Parts: sequence; structure tokens; C-alpha cells
Amino acid sequence: MPTPVIIGLAGGTGSGKSTITDAIRSEVKDHITLIPQDSYYKNFGLLPIEKRNKINYDHPDSFDNELLMEHLKLLKKNIPIQKPIYDFKTHSRIDKTTLIKPSKIIIVEGILIFENEQLRKLMDIKIFVDTDADIRILRRIERDINERGRSLESVVLQYRNTVQPMHIEFVEPSKRYADIIIPEGGANKIGINMIVTKIRNILDGK
Repeated sequence: MPTPVIIGLAGGTGSGKSTITDAIRSEVKDHITLIPQDSYYKNFGLLPIEKRNKINYDHPDSFDNELLMEHLKLLKKNIPIQKPIYDFKTHSRIDKTTLIKPSKIIIVEGILIFENEQLRKLMDIKIFVDTDADIRILRRIERDINERGRSLESVVLQYRNTVQPMHIEFVEPSKRYADIIIPEGGANKIGINMIVTKIRNILDGK
């Protein structure tokens, strides 16, 4: 197999990264492997739940970037990996992993994937999804309540205490490393079509 192309897809929480990824996968089908940065939170399972609840999960130090980079290097060599599975309700990794096989296109998705220089260097194309803060917080509330079992109060408190400050300090500045900026996330059909065309050209060897 040819060396896979790694595409980094960054942006703030609720910016529409997953929507864009889904749109790309629906067009390109079987040639894409998705690696969410959210799967690579450090394993805080040995800490009491009270301490786990107080950790700043929007700070770069909460991610196991060493493992993520190791796995990306293996995938780039067309070697399968065992991706960790993270339980957002308990803030810990579960014992099981998911077998991930390499493909021609590997999409790495996450809020802070451009913040780390060594991680950035593994990416061939870097895309930043830029969406207004009011839209992002509404999406975050909906996701965390429906998918992660959080209360409205806890989501709003976390947004005020860590999500918003960390976005300003780390996520927004990382936008300058992007090769492409897509405003308005999944609503930007022209931007998505542009990315899909680029990926198809890569798959066709152009």
C-alpha cells in the first residue's frame, strides 16, 4: 500500500468537526480511517472520581499525545493499531481497545491537535473548522447531555471554568497553523466539497 496521507481536522468544541468528517466519509466511503483525539485522554482511572471530575480536560496536558503520535507513525507505515476506548462518564479508559487498520486517508480529529508541534509535523494537511462561540456552546450542551450523561448545570459550569478559557488560550491560537480554514463547520458545503475533491485527487494519485 502507498504511504497513507494524514489529515488533521481541528477546531473548538462543537465547531462541526464530526459533521465534516461524516460528510467526507459519506463521499469517499472505505478509504478513510478516523482517529479522534478524544480517544487519547490520559487514563485517570486510578484517581478517585472526585479528583477526576476536577481535571481540566480541555488543557493540552490531559491528552496522551505520545501514544497518539506512536499510533499515527504505525498507521503511516501501514501497521494496524489498538486504539484506546475512553469512557466519558467515568473519565477513564476501559480495558478493551479497538483494532484500527490503516487506509489511504487518515483523519485525526480533535480540539488541540495543532497545539502540539510534534503532532502537527505528522500531518500532511491541516484543516481548522471555525465556528461562532454561541453555536459551539449549544452543540456542546446537546452532545454532553445526550451522549455523555452530563447535567446541564455541569456542562455550563465546565464551559465557563475550562472550555472557554482553554479555547482562547490554546485552540484559537492554533488556527494559525492550518493550511485551510473552514468557516461555519458542516454548513459550509463549498468548503466540504473542496476537501472532498482534494481527497479524491489524492486517492487517484494526482
